[in-house]
Amino acid sequence: MGARHVLYFTAENRILYRAERHGLELVGKFSADEAGLEAFGAHLRGERSALLAVLADLAGEDFHEEQIPCVRGADRQALLARRLAQRYRDTRLAAALPLGVVQAAERRNERVLLASFTNTQQLAPWLDALEEAGARLAGVYSAPLLAPALAAALGARQERLLVVSANRAGVRQCYLERGRLRFARLEPTVDLAPGALADFVRSETQRLVQYLVTLRALPRDAGPVQVLVIAPSGGRSAFERALHSDTRLLFRTVDYSDALKALSLRRVPDGTAAEALYVHLAARKPPREQFARREERRRYLLWQMQRAIVAAGAAAFCACALVAGSRSLDAASIRGDAAEELAGAHAAAADYARITSTFPVTETSTENLKAAVVEFRRIAERSTPPERAFLHVSRVLQRYPQFELDALRWGVALAAEQRDAALKGLAPDAQADAMVLIELSGRVNATQRNDYRAITAHVQQFAAALVGEGYELVRTQLPFDVTPEGVLSGDIGGSADTGEAPRFTVVLARRLP
Repeated sequence: MGARHVLYFTAENRILYRAERHGLELVGKFSADEAGLEAFGAHLRGERSALLAVLADLAGEDFHEEQIPCVRGADRQALLARRLAQRYRDTRLAAALPLGVVQAAERRNERVLLASFTNTQQLAPWLDALEEAGARLAGVYSAPLLAPALAAALGARQERLLVVSANRAGVRQCYLERGRLRFARLEPTVDLAPGALADFVRSETQRLVQYLVTLRALPRDAGPVQVLVIAPSGGRSAFERALHSDTRLLFRTVDYSDALKALSLRRVPDGTAAEALYVHLAARKPPREQFARREERRRYLLWQMQRAIVAAGAAAFCACALVAGSRSLDAASIRGDAAEELAGAHAAAADYARITSTFPVTETSTENLKAAVVEFRRIAERSTPPERAFLHVSRVLQRYPQFELDALRWGVALAAEQRDAALKGLAPDAQADAMVLIELSGRVNATQRNDYRAITAHVQQFAAALVGEGYELVRTQLPFDVTPEGVLSGDIGGSADTGEAPRFTVVLARRLP
């Protein structure tokens, strides 16, 4: 965050500071009359679009506690605006400070502290000068609004606390309840010695506590009140001698130099008092509540929005840069892998060339050799040995011992031969280029030679047993045949006369894939 300007506004003077990170710089002093206002306007015209806050340290302040229904959003804003208008005639510099929620008999209420200046006319011309100069008004604060932040920075977090400081405008007293402002007053003083100033602080603190008890802001049986006193630089010992704790007040004195260290404020102009602490807080840790209207802070709100947009853009740019960096690393890794794969491919090609250089010289090309090897593998995969057929037939013959084989023919029929097989009763397979054919020839024993039906049944059972494991029955030939007209034909007489067993022929086929 860059340097901000804070206009410290008192009844006699208007002092402009430049607030840096760890220091304050005096920019100028302006009197409370018309001449001072004109000089202030001329200074603002020299610094167009300045970022500025107003810190009012005035005696005329009003604080009034109210309870409103616990509502949110636009309803709450409208209700607070109506209560402020009822309380103050001029609401230009009026604010409602939240004090927490209380549980009423029938509903929840919210406690608010209505605050304003009794004389807003002394501030109005200076605010108008800021508007005319186009300055970015961050807000209008009072010293009591910054008292909670000052107490927290000094490590004072008691439930009920009085913060007392000797400012340029006088002795500032702020009463805090649970870290929130409840009441404040400013008592003007003249230049006093540390001892006399300490006696004045004690008497004024006792008067304020009695007044708070009268207002019922401080319970009578609340016990001793903690009082945090910021003594002028070098006057802590005099304050500690004068401020003795009792049953009503417990004093804690902090030296002005120690307070500056607690706020990390290293450089302050000469002659400044405890108001430097409030000025620094108004620039670096301003509270949410302030007195300026939204219209008067329009330029400042637009500036905040612009900063938010720039910050969002910077964050998005950083995110995109991180993603781009990650993708670049991935791309570099992929390029490295591709280079390794390419080197491996070159090495494999070199090995292939070295191996093929040792091959014997052939009269054909390598492509033709590859084609020949592929065709040879295809033929080998489509070829079948006869052992499978022999094993199948032997298993069936073991079940039919009355059958005796004279011949077994095994072969592979090609596509042209399939057509001949179709003529013999086998349907050709359009998808098969070849098939295995088995022709069995033999005799039927242990059967009466003239029992034609028994012979036919045995042969048919034997042929049916041979069907399986991919084999199909193509043809069965008996030594005789029965025509559709029921006429028995064939050479059966010779067999019956000679005593020779009837012969048969069975043809099987199995399609190759």
